[in-house]
Amino acid sequence: MDANDNEFVQVMTTAETKNTLEKIGKLLIRKNLAACVQLIGPIESMYRWQGKIHHDQEWLALIKSRSVHFTQIERIILQNHNYDTPEIIALPLTTGEPKYLDWIRQMTPRDTSKTV
Repeated sequence: MDANDNEFVQVMTTAETKNTLEKIGKLLIRKNLAACVQLIGPIESMYRWQGKIHHDQEWLALIKSRSVHFTQIERIILQNHNYDTPEIIALPLTTGEPKYLDWIRQMTPRDTSKTV
């Protein structure tokens, strides 16, 4: 099924601890900004930061949502993250199983102003 011109996204972010991502994930689901948040880890990350090469263990969050919610998701991640510059990237979902995409739609309504 076509995902309606990138209506859906998978947002990815990493953190030093699982607890950081659990907090972010619960907030996103509670506010109906994410249908699902999967935590994977620990993973190995190698990167250059402030002129040095680092090799660290991190946790990865895969956040299933709608592209319309990206700005709010980004804000919540930034407000609850301990990195100076956390990874926050979104990949468009170009296709998917129709019932799964409908479920994401139901869990992440466009108007989230009435959420808990």
